[in-house]
Amino acid sequence: MTAPAVEQPTDWTEPGAHRVAPGVHRIPLPLPIASLHAVNMYVIEDPSGLVVVDSGWAMPDTRTSMERALKTLGYGLDDVSVFLVTHAHWDHYSQALALREAFGTRVRIGRGERPSIEAFDVGRGLHPRQVEMLRRCGAPELADEIANMPIDQSERDVPHTLPDSWIDDGERIGLAERGLDAFATPGHTRGHIVLRDAGAGLLFAGDHILPHITPSIGLETEPEPRPLRSYLESLRLVRDMPDTLLLPAHGPVTPSVHTRVDELLEHHRERLEAAAAQVRAGRTTAFEVAAALPWTRRNRSLGDLDAFSRMLAVLETEAHLDVLVDQGVLDGHEEAGVRSYAVRA
Repeated sequence: MTAPAVEQPTDWTEPGAHRVAPGVHRIPLPLPIASLHAVNMYVIEDPSGLVVVDSGWAMPDTRTSMERALKTLGYGLDDVSVFLVTHAHWDHYSQALALREAFGTRVRIGRGERPSIEAFDVGRGLHPRQVEMLRRCGAPELADEIANMPIDQSERDVPHTLPDSWIDDGERIGLAERGLDAFATPGHTRGHIVLRDAGAGLLFAGDHILPHITPSIGLETEPEPRPLRSYLESLRLVRDMPDTLLLPAHGPVTPSVHTRVDELLEHHRERLEAAAAQVRAGRTTAFEVAAALPWTRRNRSLGDLDAFSRMLAVLETEAHLDVLVDQGVLDGHEEAGVRSYAVRA
């Protein structure tokens, strides 16, 4: 049974504290990323203090928005007892770290994020491993473009340290009036988690399941070898649970996790078929296949995208091709640092 839908603003980014269930409010926070608009922080009222799922990007506008929204509920920033963070991307993790410095608030995140958190070094650039992967995909010019991208001050100064403690797969986080079950859902990042409140019929989904966009795959400091395989398995894991209300990090609250998971699985099935068709047509590298595929809901060409989006597109294509290798549809081999694909005989 899903929880009954609570009326939400027409514009999901509207500032404020929006009730989604008894004792649970959604607070959209601004982002310095135009394409994402905002990120949802979820506030759970508990006698021990506020429990907050995700925290926003550490910047003055985010802190001000959070403070104003909490004030409408009768709380302040110092009433937050713990941040439970779904993954280590800055729009989810960094504000929690900044508020820990100010108030001593505890911060917890999935254990699988440890390799990327420990490896991050702004001196190496924002996407050092992705630059290497782009070269393997047959996209050296794009790799150079990403390597030479300037680092904005909001990215250079963002806190990115270890949490107070790790959240383990299957852990039961007991609160005074509810329990949250943590499930590892690798794919978007290797340590991504979702939090399920079975009693209230809620899934705090982070970026694992988004209502309007398809999450990026494996964008992190230390990506795993087969992020799409992990992501599809994580979608099926959640699909096998009883349906709940979907509380996403970006986008509006929606009534059914199952409905959106089915749409995402179908999307990736179609993309796998499309990628295989391009290899059958003679494209051999992830870059060549990505250049032949349409992108975004507007069916744009790869060349029409900005450099960051082209990077995501090429690396997502490589992830699809590697799944096709695992499925026995394609063969893959590497020569001179470039990975090529062919239809399996």
